Amino acid sequence: MNAPRPHDLLWGMPVSSLPADAPLWAQDVLASGQPVVVRRAVCADGWVAVGLRGQGRAQRLGALMRLADIQRLQGPDLLRWHAESRWPALQTLASVTPVLQTSGLAWGPTGGVGYQIATGIDVVHADSDLDLLLRTPRPLARVQARELLDILDCAPCRIDVQLETPVGAIALREWAGFARRVLLKSPHGPRLVSDPWAALERAA
Repeated sequence: MNAPRPHDLLWGMPVSSLPADAPLWAQDVLASGQPVVVRRAVCADGWVAVGLRGQGRAQRLGALMRLADIQRLQGPDLLRWHAESRWPALQTLASVTPVLQTSGLAWGPTGGVGYQIATGIDVVHADSDLDLLLRTPRPLARVQARELLDILDCAPCRIDVQLETPVGAIALREWAGFARRVLLKSPHGPRLVSDPWAALERAA
């Protein structure tokens, strides 16, 4: 099994791994066999930082999961949507799929859309945005980022794309802008960088 990466969904976390004061809804999430999502954080060997989601934004909980407990792992790039849907976010995923497929990069939905596709649990609604992850192991030119954003901004709902670099993630919308430095989300916390693909900037 591959090492878990941010936004991957993991199955197998036992209720006993939760803190003693964990809310009842979080216990129910694990007891019903729902997955947790990998968070971006530094952990001790043998552990991974994860998040649990319940009903609505108010029900979110960060936790730690033993790697040995992982029974199944599913990354965003393995999730696709083929069925028709009345919700704009899922309609948008279908409409932008051909564009992203031609990029040659691994990509997939995260957030509520990815969770619903992976689990079959209805969490998407009329006002849901579409969150996407685009894996960019090599630098993406800023002019290419602007061209891609122009296409995606014509979609039926707002799309939030994260570019996953070898050292963290940046927002496509920021990289398509003109600021000299952009916010990089790294395991060591957020930081402003000029080159989101430069490993040396992790210690800046």
